[in-house]
Amino acid sequence: MKPLSIGDIKLKNRLFLAPMVDVTDLPYRIICRRAGAGMAYTEMLNIGAILHENKKTQNMLKTCEEDKPSGVQITAPKVSDFKKVIPHLRKFDIVDINCGCPSSRIMDNASGSYLLKTPLKIAKYIRVLKDAGYTTTAKIRLGFKKNNVLRVSKEIEKAGADALTLHSRMAYDSYEVPADWKWFAAIKKNIGIPVIGNGDVDSGKKASEVLDICDGVMIARAAIGDPQIFERIHYYFKTGKEQERDFEKNIKYFIDYLELAQKRDVVELSRIKFIGSHFLRGFAGAAQQRNKFMQVKTFEEARAFVRSLIA
Repeated sequence: MKPLSIGDIKLKNRLFLAPMVDVTDLPYRIICRRAGAGMAYTEMLNIGAILHENKKTQNMLKTCEEDKPSGVQITAPKVSDFKKVIPHLRKFDIVDINCGCPSSRIMDNASGSYLLKTPLKIAKYIRVLKDAGYTTTAKIRLGFKKNNVLRVSKEIEKAGADALTLHSRMAYDSYEVPADWKWFAAIKKNIGIPVIGNGDVDSGKKASEVLDICDGVMIARAAIGDPQIFERIHYYFKTGKEQERDFEKNIKYFIDYLELAQKRDVVELSRIKFIGSHFLRGFAGAAQQRNKFMQVKTFEEARAFVRSLIA
């Protein structure tokens, strides 16, 4: 797998962990990087929350040397918001603008996928960040209510963005609607900046197929509770064969996650339970073990329970 650069930032490889709400905190990004992800972003953060500097948001903004190159994903409805947030992002190597979140709460705030209605506003956001010296990327979908992905992509490149990620669904498409990968090739023909493909990638073969078209591939749902997906993709590139999920190895990643969460004091028990429910899948008696895990009341109980699974 050839290396990739986003602007002046050199990545270890072309595999990206998608920014995901309630998932990609610092400990989770670290374990996915250890498993082979070359790039990872914070979960999407509303600029207003960053400016208020509450503890929860400050925890989401934490990074470290093992999280390099570091990336933060932000969204907001106004150009003035992007100007105000500039001083708060200096610790990050790459700033990604979310123009693809389909949450009704986010879109009702004229953010996320709603921004696809106004490509010129997205371009203004990019220019604000570029003028401030940031390596800047944008993550988009095919469109809000109509497909305008080619126009949006061209405006993003014209504004000076260093890369673009396409989740190849419309804003209102559920995950039952297959990702439409033909638009990866369409965008690659129309713009010259790196394009990262995202949507329905859950195996080495699919990652390889996306990388035949795009400059990078982004893994989202398949990486929740399964950081080993990155190891398996690397294995496929080396051997041409798919590798089965190793339950014990993945649980060891979860133990690492818990150790990092305690060390850095950045993760709440509710989030640990959410992520843990995804780790505890794909083996005999998984449902029963998940139910037991949901009953833990402290961090120490959670850690002892997970360790007991491979004792």
